[in-house]
Amino acid sequence: MVNKGTPLVELKDISISFGGIKAVDHVSVDLYPGEVVGLLGHNGAGKSTLIKCLSGAYRADSGEVWINGEKVEISNPRDARSHNIETIYQTLALADNLDAASNLFLGRELVGPGGFLDDAAMEAETRKIMGRLNPNFRKFNVPVSALSGGQRQSVAIARAVYFNAKILIMDEPTAALSHKEIHELYDLVEKLKAQGKAILFISHKFDEIFRIADRWTVFRDGQFIGTGQMADVTEAALVQMMVGRAVDQIYPKRPARIGRPVLTVSGYGHPTEFEDIGFTLHQGEILGFYGLVGAGRSEVMQALFGITRPSKGACRVGDEIRVIRTTAQAVEAGIVYVPEDRGKQGAVKGLPIFQNVTLPSLARTSRAGFLRLAEEFKLAREYTQRLDLRAASLDQDVGLLSGGNQQKVVIAKWLATKPRVIILDEPTKGIDIGSKAAVHDFMSELAAEGLAVIMVSSEIPEVLGMSDRVIVMREGRIAAEFAGAAMTPENLVRAAVGITGEAA
Repeated sequence: MVNKGTPLVELKDISISFGGIKAVDHVSVDLYPGEVVGLLGHNGAGKSTLIKCLSGAYRADSGEVWINGEKVEISNPRDARSHNIETIYQTLALADNLDAASNLFLGRELVGPGGFLDDAAMEAETRKIMGRLNPNFRKFNVPVSALSGGQRQSVAIARAVYFNAKILIMDEPTAALSHKEIHELYDLVEKLKAQGKAILFISHKFDEIFRIADRWTVFRDGQFIGTGQMADVTEAALVQMMVGRAVDQIYPKRPARIGRPVLTVSGYGHPTEFEDIGFTLHQGEILGFYGLVGAGRSEVMQALFGITRPSKGACRVGDEIRVIRTTAQAVEAGIVYVPEDRGKQGAVKGLPIFQNVTLPSLARTSRAGFLRLAEEFKLAREYTQRLDLRAASLDQDVGLLSGGNQQKVVIAKWLATKPRVIILDEPTKGIDIGSKAAVHDFMSELAAEGLAVIMVSSEIPEVLGMSDRVIVMREGRIAAEFAGAAMTPENLVRAAVGITGEAA
């Protein structure tokens, strides 16, 4: 695609700093009508900061914003909306207790005769716009909390499009969508392109960028690295621009020195989630767990960590039989769990980094019931440095960190307890390729030091690249176990969908 004429929007030489740290350093981006630009960069590269500048959430320290060839000022979200700019964030800003129509018109309600809300008119307009965007949408009279991820996404997009947005920013729009809903979103984006919308599409997933974008733009460490047509670039070239070096080995698995059994699970069952779960985990081993959504992998791990209680089965840690009914008992036994949802279950937003890291280790950082600040900082510094955490200081609110750095804080928190077993549930979900490589490298380092690692992942390349063995779950049961040459994508998928036997 060759762009001609005046860009619909131009960000010129934008710089934004926080506390002396430059989040965005003289970057420029432009968008043309009927075009999707894929914005790429590792976590902390400045992508979110830039889109918040365009959406009016942040004000730039320097630089200019041009709309349709005219310089404009965007000081707040109202300014952005007046210039037909709408942002659809990964965490959709929807009122869960309201229906689709109420969400679409929230703050801009239609009023009928007598000054009363015209609910019928708002529902009719909502049905009209949804009919154009997502003809399969049928749930108009239920709270949006009852909708699927894709349906909620449709409501957010409809709200933007109905009020004449010409510039759409989509921040990780597929993060909570099923495979089917992702392809429905692709179709919707194509419709918006045909209507002449300019779309900035932020994603960590290369398959999405190559599927939906016309042009790429790469940021690294707050700086603009380059832009160009998708047809003229390779995945390897984009990776190199994003991380500043060639990433030849995204899965830096070191040779395993498998030791004695550390964790043995036998006959674990739960009335509704899983049945007859049994396996052995060894010192220095990375044991992968694979399966489709709903297979019961996370539920088993949560039971091992004491979040839920199994109805039957036994667990041996080292030479001791353990009855794990609480998370405190799991930590005492040396089992820790890094959850899939780090934002809600892993990190405590609002608290600084150092307090997040030391939360499970207060006995080590306190004396006579009083916390020792110096000890807290010492412990937090030790483990965040090992993980190469990128933050202005250990006093920084963990909620202000990028997804990849939040993940590092959660891992550091549990490593500080000096566990024997660490369970990593989707450890690289939603983080960029550079941070993924760092997490994988550290995972391999931990195993090499003798820690026993369980890794739950939905990404077949990750499972195969990092695991010494792989257990496949299906419908709450262990469907198969593979090691060595039998660890192939075909065998994992066949077991996950219920096809018996290994691929020829």
